[in-house]
Amino acid sequence: MSIPFIDLKAQYQALRDPIADRMQKVLDHGQYIMGPEVKELEEKLAAFVGVKHCITVSSGTEALLIALMAMDFKPGDEVITTPFTFAATVEVIVLLGGVPVYADIEPDTCNIDASKIEALITPRTRAIMPVSLYGQVCDMDEVNAIAARHGNIPVIEDAAQSFGASYKHKRSCGLSTWGATSFFPSKPLGCYGDGGALFTDDDALAQAAREIRIHGQSQRYTHTRVGVGGRMDTLQCAIVLAKLERFEWELQRRREIGARYQQQLASLPLQRLAVRADRDCVWAQFTVMVEGRAELQKALTAAGIPTAIHYPKPLHQQPAYARPDLSLPQSEAAAARVMSLPMSADLSEAQQDAVIAALAQALG
Repeated sequence: MSIPFIDLKAQYQALRDPIADRMQKVLDHGQYIMGPEVKELEEKLAAFVGVKHCITVSSGTEALLIALMAMDFKPGDEVITTPFTFAATVEVIVLLGGVPVYADIEPDTCNIDASKIEALITPRTRAIMPVSLYGQVCDMDEVNAIAARHGNIPVIEDAAQSFGASYKHKRSCGLSTWGATSFFPSKPLGCYGDGGALFTDDDALAQAAREIRIHGQSQRYTHTRVGVGGRMDTLQCAIVLAKLERFEWELQRRREIGARYQQQLASLPLQRLAVRADRDCVWAQFTVMVEGRAELQKALTAAGIPTAIHYPKPLHQQPAYARPDLSLPQSEAAAARVMSLPMSADLSEAQQDAVIAALAQALG
């Protein structure tokens, strides 16, 4: 049995006609940059999340960068974030001359530990950037409360992996100053290249972001601020519009497959991630924590089961962002043990059974 890690081919087969129709419309009108599909997608995504403004951009990384730029981020400003995330989270801070300040993670969710944030706030703290990892929103109420106590520090939710997830009956990306997501192909809602989006209820921030993404232009050839070439292509917006047609179904499938994994793996000698009672998880990756990971991965590969590691080294131990003075034990422990299993909305029960059986045999 062939088991892909993420089954984009099956998704495409289910959406072949609407994707083709949407793309053909773009080819017919020829507006490949800032065509009508861009505005249509922004309106639909803003309604989905429940915010006033959605600004599509060229990638999830660019979304984080533009969010900081829109807040007039300056060299030397500090951002409190997690070291247990993809490099883009910290990359954008450093690119703007800022200083990432790391808070350790919760050992059972791998999300930022909100109880660690307050002690890290200084007069240079310009933002707090929690990451909703693996598809589960972190404790945003507590993060927002801490930010409010210290002069309403802006909060940027890095929701690259959690688009569609719910937290206390609200959607990820609509929980703080900014929500930033990615439409990288493997994300819960993905395009066929790079793409991303920003979400906010703040009119001024939204306007700044719209200008920044088109080289800081308030109108053609009037550059009111420093910007970037950060637009999302019309064709990529068209693809996401087509995928929105079955997105709610995909989210429900992800929840069901994740719940089945959780139940079926309960008796195995591994640690499953906790999902808090006041939120759900859309399982951008279905991740467990295991001992002897290298040997286990080798056994699963031999059985035809693909796996991945998200992430093998926390950012404070990465050469580009190294902080040898820091000890963040929960992040370091997680990096040594996490392993992701096949997950997508089109994963069949038979495929999932094969993954579980191979894992049980390898651990047995």
